[in-house]
Amino acid sequence: MTTHMVASREAWLEARRDLLAAEKDLTRRSDAVAQLRQRLPWVRIGKTYLFDTEAGKKTLQELFDGRSQLLVYHFMFGPDYKAGCPSCSMLADGFNGFAIHLANHDVTLTAVSRAPLARLIAYRQRMGWSFPWASSDGGDFNFDFNVSFTEAQEKAGPVEYNYARGTHAMDQAEAPPPVKQFAATCGTDVATYRRDRPGMSAFVQEDGIVYHAYSTYARGLDGLWGAYQWLDRAPRGRNEQGPWWRRHDEYGHE
Repeated sequence: MTTHMVASREAWLEARRDLLAAEKDLTRRSDAVAQLRQRLPWVRIGKTYLFDTEAGKKTLQELFDGRSQLLVYHFMFGPDYKAGCPSCSMLADGFNGFAIHLANHDVTLTAVSRAPLARLIAYRQRMGWSFPWASSDGGDFNFDFNVSFTEAQEKAGPVEYNYARGTHAMDQAEAPPPVKQFAATCGTDVATYRRDRPGMSAFVQEDGIVYHAYSTYARGLDGLWGAYQWLDRAPRGRNEQGPWWRRHDEYGHE
């Protein structure tokens, strides 16, 4: 027999209306936060960034692909990884479906990682994805947007990630089990694995000038993680005690 509260349909409706009021309040507050994002000042990009793409070398401006807005997902796939991060992979499983809608609303979506382009494309093919993916290998892009760190930075002390130093689980002196697990599934050691981090950055161009508008990291990516939005509406919610997910072609294979 269930241990969860059970009620009549009438009592359920009363509780549901109370929840609806809370959901509406959250929606209004989310709309207000979105407006705050859009009111952030822009920072002019004064450096030339080059990326390896399937169409050859491209600048950051060329990644816009003729549109005025560019959303970059900083996908954890370091140059020494054998495979992409499982968490980033689960999040990226949703990109194919809505990238076409964004493209027809003046927004280009692309992933950027430090791994060599050939490895990124091979992994994308394995995952059955088609969204654009560029390599920033050998450049400053990932470092300038605080999603990659050098070995020297790591040894010098806590790095700055998510607008603070030493606050992320990957910064702990003894890496927690999930970090060790994910490092192993990426075919690398913990130190190498955590030199790359997930994030998302937004750029805009006007009159031929590119500006940085917004970046978010860590739990700031929750809203982009489609599976979690569904789980938050499932009867048992996220119902997790650590990472349970796999790359989508690994379920059933230990």
